[in-house]
Amino acid sequence: MTGFLQNTFNGLVSGAFYALLALGLAVIFGMLRVVNFAHGAFYMLGAFGAYVLLSEAGVPFWAALVIMPLGLGLLGMALERAVIHRLTRLDPLYNFLLTFGLTLILQDLVKSRYGVQSSPYATPSALSGSVDFGLFDFPTYRVFILGFAVLVCVAVWWALTRTRVGMVVRAATERPELTPAFGINVGRWVTPVFGFGIALAGLAGVLAAPMRAVNPLMGADLIIVVFAVVVIGGLGSIFGSVAAGFGIGLVQAWGEAYLSSFPIVSQTIVFVVMAVVLLWRPAGLFGREEAPA
Repeated sequence: MTGFLQNTFNGLVSGAFYALLALGLAVIFGMLRVVNFAHGAFYMLGAFGAYVLLSEAGVPFWAALVIMPLGLGLLGMALERAVIHRLTRLDPLYNFLLTFGLTLILQDLVKSRYGVQSSPYATPSALSGSVDFGLFDFPTYRVFILGFAVLVCVAVWWALTRTRVGMVVRAATERPELTPAFGINVGRWVTPVFGFGIALAGLAGVLAAPMRAVNPLMGADLIIVVFAVVVIGGLGSIFGSVAAGFGIGLVQAWGEAYLSSFPIVSQTIVFVVMAVVLLWRPAGLFGREEAPA
């Protein structure tokens, strides 16, 4: 029982990263119809930015948790205005290739400056130690990540459902073809939404820095799983992306714990789940089914 609870908690923590990244991807895809392959690179920049701020400027974790998402969000807005919006009227493949190339550029720039070795990032002293849950102890920092990620997701959900700006963004994300018919100028929200999605990736990166190895390739493998999460939840579905993120985190943790004798299964279980979901519901669990032509 104790082992199951620990694996479940680990799965929820992993799911917290997936949820934050998938939330940003879902908002960007819904608003721009852009498959942002560079999302993992911005996650990596969030972690590396926190590391550089601490090691070279003495900026602590708590400040980096604010500085990096804001900085990367502004960078994302500038990037959208400079290049991405120029290709949005073309086949989505063009922006996919653009963001893929951007990923390679960002990774190589970081590798040329810091190499490919992993860099340690100390856990904040206020979050060191562990929390006693009775049946087991769990690292305080991981408890913080889970609570903070849930808080961010709830805050984003509240903003999207309870504020006028949020409702406009949600409408443009989930029903992009209908929103302009109500006289809403979707174009004015495109750049801020792209920056917001990038900021969520940077936030996840800062949170990952004390827990995972900070290296230029840390987002490369993760982004593949996050794409699977978004597809499972439903492309453009905000709630689906968050729910699928936590769900896939649990599936991965249980698979690694209880299917370790079958390494191929445990390593590919996310994509098995994706295939099953798409066979049953091609639009994803919470995606909107397209009407037949």
